[in-house]
Amino acid sequence: MASNYPLVIGRVIGDVVDDFPASIKMCVTYSSNKHVYNGHEFLPSSVTTKPRVEVHGDDMRSFFTLIMTDPDVPGPSDPYLREHLHWIVTDIPGTTDSSFGKEVVSYEMAKPNIGIHRFVFVLFKQKRRQVGVSGPASRDGFNTRMFAEEHELGLPVAAVFFNCQRETAARRR
Repeated sequence: MASNYPLVIGRVIGDVVDDFPASIKMCVTYSSNKHVYNGHEFLPSSVTTKPRVEVHGDDMRSFFTLIMTDPDVPGPSDPYLREHLHWIVTDIPGTTDSSFGKEVVSYEMAKPNIGIHRFVFVLFKQKRRQVGVSGPASRDGFNTRMFAEEHELGLPVAAVFFNCQRETAARRR
């Protein structure tokens, strides 16, 4: 599917999720209207607070789960802590945004140390409301595919990622 091409090139499909038919529009926006587009770079200082994630689902009766991970921890050349979990929100009603869902794991800002990291937002359509979902014991070693399997979420319906690397003093504006 052509719309997943950036996710294939960015190795999000493969490293984080399997290929899927994108069927829902999801818009991720950080403060000051910074939209997340596949592969665009953000400075850590511009992603300190959780973004607004709009879900353009089919109707208010459908619910979605949002997961944000970093598959490049501690560094892209040897990501042995893959994936690092940054955020989980469940029960987001279709046609609303993440603030209407239930935050299961609180947002953790991007703070890459070595190299350029990918920060991935994956959206799943739930079969039913999620009951008793809890976050993992550790944010490191999270597995989006296994989480989806354990909670019967199936394949994603949308995904987007941005790149981020540590800010040097010279790069800060």
